Amino acid sequence: MKKETATLAGGCFWCIEAVFKHLKGVQSAISGYSGGSVEKAHYDDVSMGTTDHAEAIQITFDPDIISFKTLLDVFWKLHDPTTLNRQGADVGTQYRSVIFYHNKEQQKIAESSKNEADKSGMYQDPIVTKIEPFEQFFKAEAHHQDYYEKNSSSNPYCRIVIDPKITKLYKEFKPLVKTEV
Repeated sequence: MKKETATLAGGCFWCIEAVFKHLKGVQSAISGYSGGSVEKAHYDDVSMGTTDHAEAIQITFDPDIISFKTLLDVFWKLHDPTTLNRQGADVGTQYRSVIFYHNKEQQKIAESSKNEADKSGMYQDPIVTKIEPFEQFFKAEAHHQDYYEKNSSSNPYCRIVIDPKITKLYKEFKPLVKTEV
């Protein structure tokens, strides 16, 4: 089994982790922090906006089952890449939209995919997602991992914000969705 890594930021990491874990070929999706200027990241510091880190996920995937391009197709549709430093009520640089490429091939695919999504008419406003080289990733604290699975029935945020993303994933990408997560 092949393994590749993708690192994406698209708002709250609880949301994007929950979505990407449902895709066939995704072996893991880990919540964490990337793109910042400090050598260690912790939720409290990232939330204060003092680290320049974005809430991100690091995806390990099998490119024979799901391509990086397909991951990006899902990424564009399941968050709003046209709002700077914001996803819904989540506001701040930690919620910005970023593709952190791991190699030149990912950079090329990301730039092409962004251009294609921007020209598609999918959004009225231009896409503001940044495409940046991957430098480091800090795994988020344990209580942030698998957050949706652990809290979907008890946390209103999960029902109000994440459930619609999962529903949209099943509606628009059904052939890509695992039968069990």
